[in-house]
Amino acid sequence: MRQNATSLNTQLNGLTIEEIGDEHIGTSYDTPLKADAFDMDDELKMNLIEDKFREIMEIMGLDLTDDSLSGTPRRVAKMYIKEIFSGLNPANKPKVALFDNKYKYDEMLVEKDITFYSNCEHHFVPIIGKAHVAYISNGQVIGLSKINRIVDYYAKRPQVQERLTVQIANELKEILGTEDVAVVIDAEHLCVSSRGVKDVNSSTVTAQFHGRFKEESTRNEFLGYIHQKK
Repeated sequence: MRQNATSLNTQLNGLTIEEIGDEHIGTSYDTPLKADAFDMDDELKMNLIEDKFREIMEIMGLDLTDDSLSGTPRRVAKMYIKEIFSGLNPANKPKVALFDNKYKYDEMLVEKDITFYSNCEHHFVPIIGKAHVAYISNGQVIGLSKINRIVDYYAKRPQVQERLTVQIANELKEILGTEDVAVVIDAEHLCVSSRGVKDVNSSTVTAQFHGRFKEESTRNEFLGYIHQKK
């Protein structure tokens, strides 16, 4: 069945999909989600994805009666919903408890080299990187592991690195009730290294500096910490 001309010529900022090609496009700070994104439960979503992915494999000519391939559609469906895209569902958002800063520690706290795995929303291939996060307490602190879980939660969705950086920073500002938050992400994109230009040496760095981290001295102190060798 032929696709209609509208679907083939969807436009973004006046450009068609064909004109955009492999260009890096970002549209919003929020992950683009339909209004009814969570009307279906996870089991129904997995069943539907399983059916669709089986169809994709069959279109590619794969023999799904082979023992090695027969379970792949279900494995992919489960992986999408329960693992690599589980951050789409707000029900999976980590529960965070705050604690009084009883030590009266008033310097920055830095959690660096947080390994994360995400997926590029343009090609659905992996983004692999490290996040470096810092904040200055305004009276409350967060458990260290919760910072990692926040990074992981926002990474586990189809992403654009700039958006991921902003989402982590905004979440920490809201939780901690402070503007004094910084996030730096350094990541490799397999859409660059494994296809297209196939550049295996480049990485992408993004940053968000808020509050006191906009001051050069505070920002440089943070950057100095994350570049220190262990």
